[in-house]
Amino acid sequence: PLYPRKMQLQEAEQREAELRNLRAQLNPHFLFNAMNNIYSLISIDAGRAQEATHNLSKVLRYVLYDEQLQEVPLTKELDFIRSYIDIMKLRLTSNVQLTANVTQDTNGIMVAPLMFISPIENAFKHGVSYTEPSYINIDISVAEEKGQRVLVCQVCNSYYPKTDSDRSGSGIGVLNLRRRLELLYPDRHKLSMGYDGEVFQTLLKLYI
Repeated sequence: PLYPRKMQLQEAEQREAELRNLRAQLNPHFLFNAMNNIYSLISIDAGRAQEATHNLSKVLRYVLYDEQLQEVPLTKELDFIRSYIDIMKLRLTSNVQLTANVTQDTNGIMVAPLMFISPIENAFKHGVSYTEPSYINIDISVAEEKGQRVLVCQVCNSYYPKTDSDRSGSGIGVLNLRRRLELLYPDRHKLSMGYDGEVFQTLLKLYI
């Protein structure tokens, strides 16, 4: 009886160690992009750079403290997403159309932190052209399927792939997300990502 219990504890420890490693990979990845945006604004628009720095402080606070928890209130996760979007949109030109609908209807829902950031980060990285018309549509909502609540994150964007010389971190966020979903939401998630012509779409569902 003692041996299976010991095995369970070892498996739990290994799982937690892997999750810590995955979080460590993810954090610098998207924070670098956010800081890059602020850096580019400093010499152009000091006021907007100051506003972005304030949003970055909220993002950092969340990453350093709340994301260490196994679950956080959905309200906090979505506040984090809004702050990140506010930082990233500051560099967008007038030929980029951004639509972000993030629900306020959280109803005390708890969620594992940083589950939505990778598709959103990829949209800003690969969905924007500074010479061609482009767009990013982000929608996060709470729905119901067969009597069960489900968190739905849909991201749709034009697609302008990076050149071979600018592929820093390419693919890391997606691989990271797939593995965290396997560990945190086994049999309770759906993830589809793919191209439809010149459009890239992501649909993530978390059954809670």
